[in-house]
Amino acid sequence: MYIKSISSDKEKKPIIFFLMGPTGCGKSKFAIFLRKYLPIEIISVDSALIYRDMNIGTDKPHPIDLKNHPHRLLNIKDPNEIYSAAEFRRDALKEISSILKIGKIPLLVGGTMFYYQTLLYGISNLPASNIKIRK
Repeated sequence: MYIKSISSDKEKKPIIFFLMGPTGCGKSKFAIFLRKYLPIEIISVDSALIYRDMNIGTDKPHPIDLKNHPHRLLNIKDPNEIYSAAEFRRDALKEISSILKIGKIPLLVGGTMFYYQTLLYGISNLPASNIKIRK
């Protein structure tokens, strides 16, 4: 797969890997294994792992693994902060571009399929959420 917005039709398409599946199936462990042999940088595609301290029930990688094999877009928000799929798309595209610029391969790892969908196909412009309704 490739992300259309990153390159024009005349350019060589960048290589971008996607590793998708349900919680606890070994995606992160496999990504860490791949990172030992391939020039990849890991981007988390998980709506729970973006939050700090959300370790139980998310199968978040061990802190030692994260130190040795950093995951982008992981632990970037506090649990009381809102983070939308549109924000994920913006942040992921920025991370992908950054990784490609240093000559590495982005490996997107996670199970939030809506995030993958918005990344690949975009998202409609919707009105901002109403905080009163959300509460």
